[in-house]
Amino acid sequence: MSWWVVVEEQRGAGEGRNWSLSETFPYDDRATAEAEAERLAREYQPAYPWSPKARKVLRGPGGYLVIVEGRTSTFHFRLSVLEEI
Repeated sequence: MSWWVVVEEQRGAGEGRNWSLSETFPYDDRATAEAEAERLAREYQPAYPWSPKARKVLRGPGGYLVIVEGRTSTFHFRLSVLEEI
């Protein structure tokens, strides 16, 4: 069994925004995957916004939702910790 941290980001503009799979990171155990997900929630540089000014990290069951405020818009991405079965 392996554990994965999966990054999904918003893409597009306005109401046309949708979720897209951006990155996947495999790990040997859950503890490592969870620690890396927390690190990525604070350090991962999403594609948008281009000029990030602030970041809010929210933790929930199975992962994180990260809200990134840019100069002119706000985007968010999510990190999920998942087990391969």
